[in-house]
Amino acid sequence: MLRMKQEDGELDSLVRKRIRALRVAQGWSLEELAGRANLSQSSLSRIENGRRRLALDQLVTLARALDTTLDQLVETAADDVVTSPMIDSAHGLMRWPVKGDPGMSVVRQRMTEPPPDNPSRMRAHPGREWMVVLSGTAILMLGHRRFRLEPNQAAEFPTMMPHAIGAEGGPCEILGIFDRDARRGHQRDGDGDTPDIGG
Repeated sequence: MLRMKQEDGELDSLVRKRIRALRVAQGWSLEELAGRANLSQSSLSRIENGRRRLALDQLVTLARALDTTLDQLVETAADDVVTSPMIDSAHGLMRWPVKGDPGMSVVRQRMTEPPPDNPSRMRAHPGREWMVVLSGTAILMLGHRRFRLEPNQAAEFPTMMPHAIGAEGGPCEILGIFDRDARRGHQRDGDGDTPDIGG
């Protein structure tokens, strides 16, 4: 049995709340989740409301049924909720590591130049990128297609498509999110630690 000590009471309560929240998020009744986890409905109800001790084997089964892992089910809140950016002033970039996946990066960049419209001057590499326009107007070139993005608009695209990003009508600020492969592709192109969003 996974026996929670007195000081682990908060974790115990968190795990129970998390099980219920994940069940509700899936739109499942107690009966549906109980069926998926091979538990009786009354057992699951007692687990959720704290009237039954949490057993490790049941937590593993519940995690699987809820499409998560035991580690995620019992993880506690990280102390470092707020992350400060690493600043690369030479390239006008700020970068935040994303804790959920060590390979992902978030980069904030100010752009002043329009993107190249010649596909031979655009980048293509494995991975996926997401971008959000914070201010100004950005132009995203994907192959021969041209997309105009205003503040608060976002785009997601596969980076195997030749692409470039730039400003239109004055400076713009972009928040870019790179998966591991996209980050590597930009680092190879720029020979730096920080991916450069633009083309």
